[in-house]
Amino acid sequence: MPIVITGASGHLGRLVVDQLLTAGTPPAQIVATGRDIDKLADLARSGVTVRRADFADPSTLDEAFTGADTMLLVSTTTIGERFDNARNAIDAAARAGVSRIAYTSIVNASTAQMTLADEHRRTEDYVRENSSAFVILRNGWYLENYTDQLPMVTQHHALMGSARDGRVSAAGRRDYAAAAVAVLSQDGHLGATYELGGTPFTLTELATTISDVLGTDIAYQDMSVADYTAILTGAGLLPEMAAAVADADAGLARGELFTASDDLVKLIGRPVTTAREAVQKAATIEESP
Repeated sequence: MPIVITGASGHLGRLVVDQLLTAGTPPAQIVATGRDIDKLADLARSGVTVRRADFADPSTLDEAFTGADTMLLVSTTTIGERFDNARNAIDAAARAGVSRIAYTSIVNASTAQMTLADEHRRTEDYVRENSSAFVILRNGWYLENYTDQLPMVTQHHALMGSARDGRVSAAGRRDYAAAAVAVLSQDGHLGATYELGGTPFTLTELATTISDVLGTDIAYQDMSVADYTAILTGAGLLPEMAAAVADADAGLARGELFTASDDLVKLIGRPVTTAREAVQKAATIEESP
């Protein structure tokens, strides 16, 4: 039966589709959905079923999910709308007869106090209440959250944040995508909640890693949440996103983005991408002509 991947026009969803295809899933068994299906045109040409799905427009969801047996519900990025979006998708999946749902949540969703955790926690509860067959993938922080900052980091010779000496168990998007592929394509995961993350590090340690890889002095500059929010807003983030990211750093300082779990390694069957590997890859891409 077909597998629906929501958010397939985004980073994580697209990686899941690509990895399913690489793993041998027939294109006809994959339904890639997104708000902008023009971004999925190449998948359609390869035989993947492409359908428009806008969580804010529930009328698009029934048709998008029709005929599917399993859904990967990739959480949306719009602050304040995540729960409503997810609820619309979960309700539509039930109407369409989808029998299994895997949801990408956030690490430590049950206990984290950060703003981002609240909507994930509410969504997890809704999934459990409304789906008899589910898997919760509590994704930790993405290494790309840091490597995407490299231009700003090198410009200011500083990695900025409000994390103090907290440790973050970050991993790469490809790692989290591989975990999603594992639970979508293997038996034995229903009812599980997985805490996913990589080798932990402090932002001071990350700054040292960046210094080593780039061959330049980079220091970690810790600041208040308010000051960090202002820095992020000045760098171009929308105010609500800047506030959420800075608040997440405060959560990092409290240990909310750390996990000692080895669930990710067990699911993907290989070592998780390290911070050094991610920085090296990002630096190589930046240097490419």
